[in-house]
Amino acid sequence: MSRRVVRQSKFRHVFGQAAKADQAYEDIRVSKVTWDSSFCAVNPKFLAIIVEAGGGGSFIVLPLAKTGRVDKNYPLVTGHTAPVLDIDWCPHNDNVIASASDDTTIMVWQIPDYTPVRNITEPIITLEGHSKRVGILSWHPTARNVLLSAGGDNMIIIWNVGTGEVLLSLDDMHPDVIHSVCWNSNGSLLATTCKDKTLRIIDPRKSQVVANNFEEPVALQEMDTSNGVLLPFYDPDSSIVYLCGKGDSSIRYFEITDEPPFVHYLNTFSSKEPQRGMGFMPKRGLDVSKCEIARFYKLHERKCEPIIMTVPRKSDLFQDDLYPDTPGPEPALEADEWLSGQDAEPVLISLRDGYVPPKHRELRVTKRNILDARPPSGPRRSQSASDASLSQQHTLETLLEEIKALRERVQAQEQRITALENMLCELVDGTD
Repeated sequence: MSRRVVRQSKFRHVFGQAAKADQAYEDIRVSKVTWDSSFCAVNPKFLAIIVEAGGGGSFIVLPLAKTGRVDKNYPLVTGHTAPVLDIDWCPHNDNVIASASDDTTIMVWQIPDYTPVRNITEPIITLEGHSKRVGILSWHPTARNVLLSAGGDNMIIIWNVGTGEVLLSLDDMHPDVIHSVCWNSNGSLLATTCKDKTLRIIDPRKSQVVANNFEEPVALQEMDTSNGVLLPFYDPDSSIVYLCGKGDSSIRYFEITDEPPFVHYLNTFSSKEPQRGMGFMPKRGLDVSKCEIARFYKLHERKCEPIIMTVPRKSDLFQDDLYPDTPGPEPALEADEWLSGQDAEPVLISLRDGYVPPKHRELRVTKRNILDARPPSGPRRSQSASDASLSQQHTLETLLEEIKALRERVQAQEQRITALENMLCELVDGTD
């Protein structure tokens, strides 16, 4: 009598479980805009969700610990003049998030560690370069301040957020609407899908498609008859891909291996309510003491519900095989180094002792000074013209000194406002 051989895998028994009711985020008016992004972004500090807003676009940012009912007057991040379509946290600064909108702009925001008392309306920088709606954002995995955007104009633009400049513009790669974009692990290549049903692998610094129109898939997995958009999330540490159908009520997950048949079905997490969107926590934000290997943030119509994926283990010790060193918050390259052709793998950290997010780090934007581009020296001028030039130079220097003094005064006032807001928050918390 033949016996069926069961494939050995430490992830065979991974199971999903929704968090308890008091660990959900209630009374959030999740956006109803028709778009195929996940509407949710999460990191070890914050949960961000695109919400309904009248007369513009907004999203809400909550500290992870602020579970339960969210006050209807809780401050929002507002600034776009049309609906927000995508949001993405910077992988190298847990207080920085980018938003893309139907208004054709990208805004980058600094989120304070304290709870603000009013809406955040001033981005660090606004990036303008697309002619139609911007629906896709993706930060570079290893280079500091490098952000990718894709719009309805079929363009991909790669920005240096630290200066506000366009590093690269890929405007002739796609004949139709771009559906999705993602970087490889070291940020040397891009993978894109397009309405023309073609998958492209692009070297952005050479502006070349290096692979395209793959003839045969290595594996074909029949899903179901649902026509909802699939949101894929891949964990390279465990080689597990999670497929969340928008409008569906399940999360299917598969293990990817190097040997045929390459894709191995593990299990399906099912619930009653369909998902409007989904957030995926980076590995450094998981609870390693509970053998948690993935955590999702499922959007309902009026709430967000964490879903935890766990590998059952009896031991309370750190499980080395489940948690290899994983990308940390430090960038491996500067933007200029990456643009010049350098590549570097992510800077890895160990999760053996858990992960503590670093303190608030401010993103500083340094725009190029147009005064540095001095005009070329012309023919020798008369003495009067030279005197006039010196006078203008003196006036310019005086103005610059006054501007510098005013800027320092404004920064001092902003620090005082922040201190007063912190005192007010402490007083409010003390009265609750």
